[in-house]
Amino acid sequence: MDYQSIIDRYYPAGTPLRDIYMRHCRAVAHEAISIARAKGLELEPGVVEAAAMLHDIGITATFAPSIHCHGAAPYITHGVIGADMLRAEGVDECFARVAERHTGSGLTADEILQAGLPLAPRDYLPETLLERLICYADKFYSKSGDMKRKDMASVLRQMERFGPGSLRRFEALVSEFG
Repeated sequence: MDYQSIIDRYYPAGTPLRDIYMRHCRAVAHEAISIARAKGLELEPGVVEAAAMLHDIGITATFAPSIHCHGAAPYITHGVIGADMLRAEGVDECFARVAERHTGSGLTADEILQAGLPLAPRDYLPETLLERLICYADKFYSKSGDMKRKDMASVLRQMERFGPGSLRRFEALVSEFG
């Protein structure tokens, strides 16, 4: 699959947002491929790379000026927006599901309702091996600041801020991939 042509449609060359997007997604791809190899996961490296490179495709439609996103949608919706974009592009559903389910350590309908998030109240939990791997690898790289790999303690603190369910789900990902 030619993920780069999809990225090129939404992230014009020479823009700060594209630079941030590409740097973040390349770091996530490298992390995910390294984990897959080290763990002997039965995932094709090309599929892992494409999923990592497309997982955040929806940020372009969101409002997060600190990372040069000047769309109208709340940032928390970027996964669902990205999934819709990828479905419209006609890519395999596995890539849309990665985009849709990578936020935090996944989101439950109850968490969405309790927090009043602007998402349809349903579960957006990473289920497949590919979804879980990209969700995990993504947590180590921010799109702001120095964009260097975060240490595990920092990621655990971040997940803890989102509640006990989020932290438990991330700890399960650590058991699987860490």
